[in-house]
Amino acid sequence: MPELEVLFCDDDPEVREALLESFRIEGLAVRAFEGAEALIAVVDPQATQVVLSDVRMPGVDGFALLARLQAIDPDIPLILLTGHGDVPLAVQALRQGAWDFIEKPADPLVLVQSLKQSLSHRATVLENRRLKAAARDLNSIEGRILGQSPATIRLRETLARIAATSVDVLLVGETGTGKEVAARVLHEFGAGRAHPFVAVNCGALAESVLESELFGHEAGAFTGASKQRVGMIEHANGGTLFLDEIESMPMAAQARLLRVLQERRVVRLGSNREIPVKLRVITAAKEDLVERSHRGQFREDLAYRLDVARIEIPPLRERAGDAEVLFRYFLNLAAEREGVPPPPVSPELLLALSGHKWPGNVREVRNRAERYFLGLDHSRILTDQPEEPSLQSQRDSAEAAAISQALRANNYRVGRTAEALGISRKTLYLKMQKLKIQT
Repeated sequence: MPELEVLFCDDDPEVREALLESFRIEGLAVRAFEGAEALIAVVDPQATQVVLSDVRMPGVDGFALLARLQAIDPDIPLILLTGHGDVPLAVQALRQGAWDFIEKPADPLVLVQSLKQSLSHRATVLENRRLKAAARDLNSIEGRILGQSPATIRLRETLARIAATSVDVLLVGETGTGKEVAARVLHEFGAGRAHPFVAVNCGALAESVLESELFGHEAGAFTGASKQRVGMIEHANGGTLFLDEIESMPMAAQARLLRVLQERRVVRLGSNREIPVKLRVITAAKEDLVERSHRGQFREDLAYRLDVARIEIPPLRERAGDAEVLFRYFLNLAAEREGVPPPPVSPELLLALSGHKWPGNVREVRNRAERYFLGLDHSRILTDQPEEPSLQSQRDSAEAAAISQALRANNYRVGRTAEALGISRKTLYLKMQKLKIQT
């Protein structure tokens, strides 16, 4: 996710300094400005920025600032600080598109909460725009393989490089990582894109059926074979044959497949005639085929024949940040399908998404997004949260312990405690309020 930033404008230096201190305590990145013109100059419509401004300022006031921001990007949130007498003006600003208004003197916690909500909203808007652009751009690999983690970028680069060749490919990855999506990318960005992409799940077909489905058969080849059937290998001629769960293929079928790979010829069941085929064969497995061959569970010669152009599909837990991107993408797909806006994604949910282990990988993300869209189990959207506490929670716990100890040592006198900790009284009060420390 891009860096989050608050652009803060107030012509009163004391107000600016006081609020800046509160923002720093909460870990918000803030740039402060005395006037709106200087603030407008740094607004970036591609950045995750929100604007906080006083309503009454010399030159460009809150209403003029709102109009200028909407001209740049109507979805940039603007929060207005108002005096008691300016509430009707603030309500009018809300009707014109402002995000929120907060009366002075502003409660720092209320203000910070509004800023965090607006930053989350802005991040969602920008991410939705990017995902919609990517979804429309099906002519690019980026539109097929979503994510910006280093592992995903490397995967896209590898797929683009291999797609330009005619070599057979072995895709290795856990269940739900998107092996068929990767196979389709290799096909659709390769030389055989104008010809069929034929997918076969070797684990879903009974042994008695698999050979007939793959290699085809002549009429009378076996009981029930009343007419000739073209097999999937032959049907994929000129294009791509994708064999998913290749590790499940019976040994007898493996021997026939090895011959096809070596000679590029297929013989239908019940026939002696060799039919030449020109195709790319992409196989997918959940585990190392060579290791299976060492255990006697796969033909060793076929394992080595397949394990030439091998592409590892990384699990989602190794693709930092991609779960959030994929979740929003699938959420948008569900919303577009139903013709309604997608539900908001809270910062707490984003944190949960980033911490989840995702044993079901991309498939699990899609299912979770669908359930979230349908309003099912919002409070239990994720059940296996990381056992380790977050860095922020550990930091808060340590800070709370240090402040509590200092308070006890100074007989709960806030002034002396602040002096002992080397911070201002106001900072101590804000920290105590944030950490819920009672005196």
